[in-house]
Amino acid sequence: MPERNVLGGELAVCGTDPTTGFERDGCCGTHPDDRGRHELCAVMTDEFLSFSKQRGNDLVTPRPELQFPGLEPGDRWCLCLGRWLEALEATRTRHLPETTVPFVVLEATNEAVLDSVDLETLEKHAYDV
Repeated sequence: MPERNVLGGELAVCGTDPTTGFERDGCCGTHPDDRGRHELCAVMTDEFLSFSKQRGNDLVTPRPELQFPGLEPGDRWCLCLGRWLEALEATRTRHLPETTVPFVVLEATNEAVLDSVDLETLEKHAYDV
């Protein structure tokens, strides 16, 4: 059975250039070995990439041994749910720019994230194409 998105529909592809997902299949699916929960499809921003690097997760530098090309603003990426929530909290408590929280592609974000963040919050950060 296909995985579902936060809107209740079939999970859409998040990104193929670069190819994302825990299994590098372009989708933010769930996987029993994915401790980071790469289930949220986010559109990268300069502010988020800088924030993530400061927090010890450099998403800009390529890591070919991990099939990771390095990300640029505008790239869609299956992001660790915890990192997205961390950025959200930082905008609230540290008064960081709102763009520190990357936009969410709802159609490509796995419904599994709803156990940690409500749909209303996701919709406030939804990516408009």
